[in-house]
Amino acid sequence: MISLNLDSLLDELSSKVLDAIAARKRIMVITHSDADGLVSGSIIAKAIMRKGGRYLVRVVSDLNPNVLRNAAEEDHDLYIISDMGAGLAGMIDEYIGKGKGKEWIVIDHHQLPQEEVGYDNICNAWKFGIDGGVEACAGTMAYKFALALDESNRDLSALAVVSMVADRQDQGERKSLLGLNAEVADTARDLGLLSIDLDLMLVGRETRAVHEALAYTSYPYIDGLTWNVDSCYSLLSSVGLRLKDDGRWRTLAEMSSEEKSKIVEAIAMFSSSYPSSSNSSKKDASMIVDELIGYVYTLLMEDKRSMLRDAREFSLMLNACARIRRSGVGIAICLGDRNTMLTEGEMIVSEYRKTLRGYISTIMGERWRVIDDGTLAIVNGDNLIAQDMLGAVSSLLSGTQAFQGRIIVVKTRTDDGMYKFSCRKGLNCSIDVNLGLLMRECANRCNGVGGGHSAAAGARIDADMLDEFIRCLKDNVQR
Repeated sequence: MISLNLDSLLDELSSKVLDAIAARKRIMVITHSDADGLVSGSIIAKAIMRKGGRYLVRVVSDLNPNVLRNAAEEDHDLYIISDMGAGLAGMIDEYIGKGKGKEWIVIDHHQLPQEEVGYDNICNAWKFGIDGGVEACAGTMAYKFALALDESNRDLSALAVVSMVADRQDQGERKSLLGLNAEVADTARDLGLLSIDLDLMLVGRETRAVHEALAYTSYPYIDGLTWNVDSCYSLLSSVGLRLKDDGRWRTLAEMSSEEKSKIVEAIAMFSSSYPSSSNSSKKDASMIVDELIGYVYTLLMEDKRSMLRDAREFSLMLNACARIRRSGVGIAICLGDRNTMLTEGEMIVSEYRKTLRGYISTIMGERWRVIDDGTLAIVNGDNLIAQDMLGAVSSLLSGTQAFQGRIIVVKTRTDDGMYKFSCRKGLNCSIDVNLGLLMRECANRCNGVGGGHSAAAGARIDADMLDEFIRCLKDNVQR
């Protein structure tokens, strides 16, 4: 029988885990290969570790029969799946539950089909009227689970905030947090672990020279500035900004309010006059500035000038680790390593940026890769985009002026010959379609798997169903 509310279900699940720990059972945490997955998996692992439990964390790009079959063959008694599992309860039960007689728990926030609401081992935000797309990410749900294990885990609330911004759930006014996310962030702030301030949201605001921070900010993507350090330097110098102090580059965090206003004015001026700007250049410039100003979340226990101090920059490092298959580094950082693994993470970010820049340059240069009808833009990433980088590419494209107002679908061939898709809504997209439901419906029609949130989703299908899947997407978007 399903619990009546979130807290009672969490109490039931935490009791099950505490019993497993007391009995010295082996626990496997299976989590998703993105920042939200790394954070949620780490929060669960840390909570188990603090209780003296035996655990293993495994990071996977998606939940499929091979992953579950291999996991079930290993010597574990309880499986906790985080940031995945919605719509896949039957498959999980087939390979782990009834199939192997082992216990499993899902802690997730992706939209849940009605037939899975009654499962008492699924803790999903949607079961309790919480919008998992904007009010609770997997990190938030994992934090609530950790809190049910032990109240002392309140200190993990700040790490959960990294999940929230990584999953772009800062969807309130000026990038504020909503619902359960806001409650958890308030806990972190009350504990003195987090500050929340209205500011310019440049990547590296605590760590990089301000012109580099502007260049490395890729959402929104600004033609002529994004990834162009020299252009950013020239622009900020031209408005009289003091970029150095006693021979040392100044960061955004060191700038005064007046200096930040100068930066905003310079970006707006550049965006409205850049050669590739559209006829509505002033409107585009205003949109870009709006996207750049919002609440920033600073982790006060992290060192100043560390990439981990700003929650969005922390999330960038975790995404980089996940996307280029170095998830172990990200997990280690989340669990507290601030030495070797943090240095490794910084190098991974550099490699990640270089790879992502190459992808976007190729897509923009090889126009045959894009089929765009003004509503739906399908990007062909075959023989270019690695399957684990797909979400990063679609997210970045969603912040470009070239794809504003559209639904963006990026596809690529996987290592095992299937097709994987990542779908996002572009800037100012007002098309009334739930991408999570769209991906699930089209994938189901093609005997694949799909799902996600209203504004971000993905799918995986067999190669011979590609035409049918694309046809389904077009029909549903037009309808």
